[in-house]
Amino acid sequence: MLEKRQQFPQKQATGEDHFIYCLEGVYNIETDKITEAQESLEQLAINYGIASIYKTCDTIEGLEDSLNALVLDDHKFKDYEIIYLVMSGEANSICLNDYYYSLQEIAEIFEGRLKGKILHFSNTKILDLDEEEAQYFLDITGAKAVSGYGNTFNGVSSANLDKAFFNLFKEDDNMLDVVEELHQRHYKVCKLLDFRLYY
Repeated sequence: MLEKRQQFPQKQATGEDHFIYCLEGVYNIETDKITEAQESLEQLAINYGIASIYKTCDTIEGLEDSLNALVLDDHKFKDYEIIYLVMSGEANSICLNDYYYSLQEIAEIFEGRLKGKILHFSNTKILDLDEEEAQYFLDITGAKAVSGYGNTFNGVSSANLDKAFFNLFKEDDNMLDVVEELHQRHYKVCKLLDFRLYY
């Protein structure tokens, strides 16, 4: 399992640390290619002092192992506000190595283990849930929210907007204020990518 802990000098010391836990779906975890998500997290660390852990997975078991390791073994788990998923898929599923898994299946795997977390999907997949699907996921996992984008990649990556979103959380713990601020500061991109939050 590829794990990259990014530790860069923080620009400013805040009362509490914020961490991003990023899981990226890849075809083969043995690859050493630096991805856009990794570069993005590096910039977050250097520019905003937000540390992260980056892991790749190529199977549903890998996804489960990675999140289990975070929940069970990482004593800083409570500091990870955002779990950042960079994976392809459809409106209500993720795709790992050509296999599709619905968010309902994923909710059942992580039943009760994502309390207070925000799961944020990059726009490598669209996120389009009806009210019932979203509520089921939140109820089963205990997650605070699921966010992502209604429009697919189309040559415009969500990486910069993702970074802005994560950085706003460092400044403000109120999720709804953060989303409002994100729309005020980056209105065009939020509309273009169709930023969504289910909570």
